[in-house]
Amino acid sequence: MTAITQVSSADDQQQYAIAHLKLVPKRHIGRMIAAAIVLALLAALVRAFSVGQIEWSYVAQFLFAPAILAGLYNTLVMTVAAMAVGIVLGVVIAIMRISGNPVLSSIAVGYVWVFRGAPALLQLMLWFNLALIFPTMGIPGLFEFRTVDIMTPFVAAVLGLGISQGAYTSEVVRSGLLSVDSGQYEAARTIGMTQMKMLRRIVLPQAMRVMVPPIGNEVIGMVKLTSLASVIQYSEILHNAQIIYFANTRVLELLLVASFWYLFVVSVLSVGQHYIERYFGRGTKSLRSAM
Repeated sequence: MTAITQVSSADDQQQYAIAHLKLVPKRHIGRMIAAAIVLALLAALVRAFSVGQIEWSYVAQFLFAPAILAGLYNTLVMTVAAMAVGIVLGVVIAIMRISGNPVLSSIAVGYVWVFRGAPALLQLMLWFNLALIFPTMGIPGLFEFRTVDIMTPFVAAVLGLGISQGAYTSEVVRSGLLSVDSGQYEAARTIGMTQMKMLRRIVLPQAMRVMVPPIGNEVIGMVKLTSLASVIQYSEILHNAQIIYFANTRVLELLLVASFWYLFVVSVLSVGQHYIERYFGRGTKSLRSAM
């Protein structure tokens, strides 16, 4: 009995000692040094912009200038138009790619190979200079138009950016279609659905959960990619900012103005993308909470 009492007393003392131990968090010296270096670099960057040869009054003056706002509007229009072309082409090419027709599948593979391989800037310049290959367009004897009149900077930019985007979007759509279980296709065929109705009512709604995040990223990327259209004289933000700083030589100030608006548009689109992803992923969220 005495031995048992001594053991119990020893256990109580040990538990008391453990309970009164002070927990000291581990010090991550490497993290602290890395954080200090990053903060120092940020401070140096802020100081460089504050004491550098930047007239912030010009930034404020041209932030809402009519030419800049017109460029912003044209950038948004170009983004919507090019993405519309890209999404339509992407869906069509993706369906052709997974179809059982070898001719359609080969055409889709060739399209993706060509337009993903050529740089977007190169495609813009090719479309803009299409009149060198086809001086006129139309049906001979009925109606003909000069290609140089049709292929305006806007049309060339929409075709160049939109067709190039279609090659990337087709791969996103194809991955989304392949993510749907084959049983869904079989069930739709069993109840007599046509191919298009099956895609519209059964397959695409389920594939959207996979397709929305990358397509949302492509939309954000397209906002910035429209700056390439300044090379063919399309009046988007960067082009209009360049016209202004060619006149007043305030290069950095106007580039900061353009950067602000790009960042603003991307931030708004990122918030919208978040809510769209949450809408299409609500089934997955319910499944995770149930598990």
